[in-house]
Amino acid sequence: MDDMLQNRDAEIKRRFQLWLKPSVLKLAEDWYEKDNCKSKSEFIEKAIQFYSGYLAAGHSQNYFPRVLTSTLRAIVAESESRVRRMLFKLAVELAMTMNVAAAAHHIDPERLPELRKTCVDALIRTNGSYTLEDAYRFQNP
Repeated sequence: MDDMLQNRDAEIKRRFQLWLKPSVLKLAEDWYEKDNCKSKSEFIEKAIQFYSGYLAAGHSQNYFPRVLTSTLRAIVAESESRVRRMLFKLAVELAMTMNVAAAAHHIDPERLPELRKTCVDALIRTNGSYTLEDAYRFQNP
């Protein structure tokens, strides 16, 4: 397979007539630069290689890694976006909770660093699984 790739890169290109529907030619015109191709011919050549790899899926070691990588990147990007949105919503709820707690209880500002350290220690000890019951037991020994 590697020999085939090296031979393909060393090949001299040949000009031939190609008949395309105007709508397909428009696709090549619209997309070749977005795919970092220098010409529509390069884009069409890559498209033929890609489709050939797709058809010969069992024999093409170059097709699957690109498709797999592209697919996995899209999945990870969507997942990251979803997690980011959920973390933001959680941060909003936490900020609201902290404001309610601060308004309801007068907490000495000098005790805040000590409270933060206690909370960090508790979260480390429980591997991030700290519940309201844990806080209640801590506050009411």
